[in-house]
Amino acid sequence: MPDVRKGSLIWLVLSVLVIVLDQLTKWVAVSELQLYQQVPIIDDLFSFTLAYNTGAAFSFLADASGWQRWLFAVIAVVVSVVLCVWLARLDRSKKLEAIALALILGGAIGNLYDRVIHGKVTDFILVHWQQSWFFPAFNIADSAITVGAALLLFDMFFGRKPEQN
Repeated sequence: MPDVRKGSLIWLVLSVLVIVLDQLTKWVAVSELQLYQQVPIIDDLFSFTLAYNTGAAFSFLADASGWQRWLFAVIAVVVSVVLCVWLARLDRSKKLEAIALALILGGAIGNLYDRVIHGKVTDFILVHWQQSWFFPAFNIADSAITVGAALLLFDMFFGRKPEQN
């Protein structure tokens, strides 16, 4: 068992913050928006809209018969366990890596909650160009996963390298 004092589990606070913010914003979206209604925030570029996704990223397997719900739930649980172990073993000096992992973990659990409890993931952020091009709707959890993955890649390629003797 890793020594918790030496690990980076303190960053789980960030994961919890992501989960709370994700679930709160999804609750507001469900409460205030009608399905596919667009509420422009920045005309021709950014809107809020309510959409549901029974699949994975970019609605992958969304039209499957329902088995995908549990497949993606199992994948999210496995990934979450791996991320927790990774954080527990990660040296506290690797802050950027820890932040990245915590963001990914929070996002994974936020969407896992939706998938298990509601059978679908709630999305509400819509980026588009006028009414001619639309990026698939997403949510805070998706954003946290994306930012976390980008930070992890940045850290891998540009982070401090251990000194070689």
